[in-house]
Amino acid sequence: MLPQPLLRRARLAAATRAFFAARGFVEVETAYAVKTPGEEVHLRAFATEREAPDGTRTKLFLHTSPEFAMKRLLAAGSGPIFQLARVWRNGEGSELHSPEFTMLEWYVPGFGMGELIEQTMALLRGVLPGEVTCRGVTTRLDDAELLSVAEAFRRYAGADVLGTAGDAAALAASAGERLREGEGWEDLFFRILLARVEPNLGRGRATFLTHWPAAQAALARRDPADGRVAERFELFVCGMELANAFVELTDAAEQRARFAADRARRQAIYGGADDGGQNWEMDEALLAALPRMPACAGIALGFDRLAMIAAGVDDVRAVLALPVF
Repeated sequence: MLPQPLLRRARLAAATRAFFAARGFVEVETAYAVKTPGEEVHLRAFATEREAPDGTRTKLFLHTSPEFAMKRLLAAGSGPIFQLARVWRNGEGSELHSPEFTMLEWYVPGFGMGELIEQTMALLRGVLPGEVTCRGVTTRLDDAELLSVAEAFRRYAGADVLGTAGDAAALAASAGERLREGEGWEDLFFRILLARVEPNLGRGRATFLTHWPAAQAALARRDPADGRVAERFELFVCGMELANAFVELTDAAEQRARFAADRARRQAIYGGADDGGQNWEMDEALLAALPRMPACAGIALGFDRLAMIAAGVDDVRAVLALPVF
C-alpha cells in the first residue's frame, strides 16, 4: 500500500484533470528535452545531448517550464490547454523545492487577470477542502485577498516600490534598509519581498499578489492602464507561493528585448565559458509564434506544493514517490 500522501496526490491529479475536462480544456504533453529551457535569470537548467542515428549531436536541456512550447500550441489554434508537466531546475533541494517536480500549467484564450484569478480559486475549491492547513498555517478558501505589489510594500515594508523604480538607494531609504555593496534595485526588491512581504501572505485566506513592477514583467504584458506595472500575479496559500501567472505578452519585439536583457544579466552574474553549459540559443520559434497567439492568460502552479496542502504534510518529499534528493 502506498503512503497516504501519495494516495492523496493521485486523487488530486484525477480531480485536477476532471476540473479542466469539464471546462473544455485539452490536456497536452510537450517535449521535455529542448534547445531553450527558459530565460529566467536565476534558474539553472540540466544539460543533456541528443544523438541522431547518423551520429549528429545536438545540445539540449531539460525544460524549466513548458511555457514556451504551450504558447506555440496556442498560436497554432489549440484553444484552452493544460499540462501536468515534469520540469527540472538544477541546484535546488529543500522542504519546498525539488530539482525535479511537477508543474500544472494552463492557458485560457480571452481571459484577463480577474477571470484567471476566479478560475484559479474555483480549481482550489474543487480539489481541496474549504479550509486547509500546511506547515502550521491555515488558509480558508471561501475568500481571497487581492493585493498589489505596491500596496504590499507600503503595508509591510513602508516602501514606495513604484516611486523608486530603478533607484536602489531611494528604495533602501524608503524601506529603512541599508543598501548592500553591489546591490541593485531588483536585488533589493527581492530581498525586501522575501524577508518582509511574503511572510505575511496566504495566511488566513489565499492572497493574490498582483500588478508587479514592469521590471518584473517576465512574459506578462504591461497594464494598459498603468505602464509602470505588469499584469502578473502570484498566489500564496498556507504561507507558500503556489502559482505565478501572466496576462500574456504577444509583442515579439518587446519579448525579444526582455530575453536579451535577461541573457545579459545571467551572463554578468554566472559567467560564460565556465557556467556549466548554461548558454543556449534563443527560442526563435516562440518569438515567431507570439504575434499569432490569441490574447490570453496563463498560469504555472506547483502541483507538488498543491499536493502538500491537500495531504497536510510539511515536506515536499512526502508527496514524491521516490525523491531525487
